[in-house]
Amino acid sequence: MADVISRADATQGRPSGDSGRLIAEPLSVDERPEITFVELLFFAYRDFTSDPDAVLAAYGFGRAHHRVVHFVNRHPGIRVADLLDILNITKQSLGRVLKQLVDGGFIEQVQGPQDRRQRLLYPTETGRALGLRLMAPQERRIADALEALSPEERQGAERFLRRVIDSDQRDMVERLIGS
Repeated sequence: MADVISRADATQGRPSGDSGRLIAEPLSVDERPEITFVELLFFAYRDFTSDPDAVLAAYGFGRAHHRVVHFVNRHPGIRVADLLDILNITKQSLGRVLKQLVDGGFIEQVQGPQDRRQRLLYPTETGRALGLRLMAPQERRIADALEALSPEERQGAERFLRRVIDSDQRDMVERLIGS
């Protein structure tokens, strides 16, 4: 059975010591108050991606396809090199996803006007429609959550999310999202 891990397999890569002792006590919120936020982010992400995941599955696509479609729609003419930096995935992974999106008629690749080696990405009408379809339930979910917040609370939520982003990536993210 593929989902059964032997004790030897489960301990590979772990530091030596008493790794075999079972622990029955849960992690404590009192000792680790950030755990609430960790778990809230896990559950929020699960629910935030669930609606688009259902749409993507119908196309045989995954979350990488979603991210590519999103950023190409947000930044038509984006360079492949810039998309690699944004997504932080391998060139091989992006190449596979792009091939499927190009072959499916969702994205078009165009040579750069000055540098023919440069590849610029544009959404097609079909790609734009898919991007909007994927984003619609996420926009509704965000709008519903924000509706319950005061303007100050909304600013606090936005500030919090910006602070979760790695500090060396914040300027790039600010430029991307247009804030």
